[in-house]
Amino acid sequence: MARRLELHTDRLFPAEPTVRSIARELYAQVAACPIVSPHGHCDPAWFADNDPFSDPTSLLVRPDHYLTRMLYSQGVALTSLGISATGHDDELGPGTARAAWQVFAQHYDLFRGTPSRIWLDQTFIDLFGLDVVLDGETADHYFDVISDALTRDEYRPRSLFESFNIEVLATTESPLDDLDGHKRLGAEGWGNRVITTFRPDPVVNPAHDGFVENVAALGTLTHRDTGRWDDYLASLWERRQVFRSFGATATDHGHPAATTADLSAEKCQQLLTGALSGHLDDREADLFRGQVLTEMAAMSLEDGLVMQIHAGSRRDHNPLVHRLYGRDRGADIPGPTDYVESLRPLLNRFGNDSRLTVILFTLDESAYSRELAPLAGHYPCLLLGPPWWFFDSVEGIRRYRRAITETAGYANTAGFNDDTRAFLSIPARHDLARRVECGELAYLVSEHRLTLEDASELAEDCAHRLARRAYRLGVR
Repeated sequence: MARRLELHTDRLFPAEPTVRSIARELYAQVAACPIVSPHGHCDPAWFADNDPFSDPTSLLVRPDHYLTRMLYSQGVALTSLGISATGHDDELGPGTARAAWQVFAQHYDLFRGTPSRIWLDQTFIDLFGLDVVLDGETADHYFDVISDALTRDEYRPRSLFESFNIEVLATTESPLDDLDGHKRLGAEGWGNRVITTFRPDPVVNPAHDGFVENVAALGTLTHRDTGRWDDYLASLWERRQVFRSFGATATDHGHPAATTADLSAEKCQQLLTGALSGHLDDREADLFRGQVLTEMAAMSLEDGLVMQIHAGSRRDHNPLVHRLYGRDRGADIPGPTDYVESLRPLLNRFGNDSRLTVILFTLDESAYSRELAPLAGHYPCLLLGPPWWFFDSVEGIRRYRRAITETAGYANTAGFNDDTRAFLSIPARHDLARRVECGELAYLVSEHRLTLEDASELAEDCAHRLARRAYRLGVR
């Protein structure tokens, strides 16, 4: 017999009755706030084309590495989820999509207690009206209901965007991207609603697949000799300005460490030459990435783009998965990260300039109270990004606020971003964050560390105002 699927109205609120009642009151004020999504990985072509999504598996399972990594950890073959062993996910046929969904459904119990389960259950109920728990027996019912919905106009990407109450959504593109989707969106009046973000990793990280070819392609695109340090930087600047013309307000840097550097032009040229010849060791490659971060900060002072530094992921840790299935298949693992010394070269040059905004993200929670909160609580250019990736969760948000608030406050944080490829989960992710933030604020009110009035203002800040301010999207 199918189990009933329900969402409790008090989910994620504190269990203590007095605190829970305060959390309810705060949440009621922000539940319907517009969604500001300043950092994510949705495909702009979805909104430019506005075609129906193809099938439940391609929409909800294949692109979500939160899901695929858990399934892989329990011995589920990625090919059984419709993920190609060629590294290219072509469109699934109806039979293959249904079979992959069945595999996912049979293992749905693996996600008990995880944020993925919370996001998905809420999506299934709120968006598709499903009222039984997903499992092997209900898999076909789910697949049929969702597939039927996806054929209707109200489930096309732009209609969902509107129904989700999204005000602005940022995607993330390489400097080599032609930004075709954004060009078409701009021509149709959506250019200020779906904006791009400049992600230079493919031409900045010597360890990135195809780095040498990518740098050459950058030179072709900008008609410059990117083997020369000055021309390399000029090419990056030129592409930033193109991204700005398509709404970009931020850059994003996904580096394995938070290393920054401030080297002579001669040394920079040596590192670039070494990177392009494949002769840099790990330390030199880290130094090269670190120098480019400092150069990006200098450019941000000129063009106003906000910097995001996502440090600490040991990407594609499993070489077999990387070789067979390509990047971003759930094999990325957090590692310890030093911020105090690593950021010093950049901060020595720019840390006291309030015109610059650098948002720091970490996968090393031990750094919250020891390094990041004190840094952001002092340097005018620094803000702390929200809990990221593995810590974008109920307990992750709670640990974050309790570790940093007494040192950095709320004003030195950047609000919430969903950082997702899973478009349908965006409302549920923001709802989870709002509920948990309201619960944390309720504790402070119950202990008379905040007034209810202050907590109400902070709840609205956490819901959308901090993100608007941090990413220069306007404050309301």
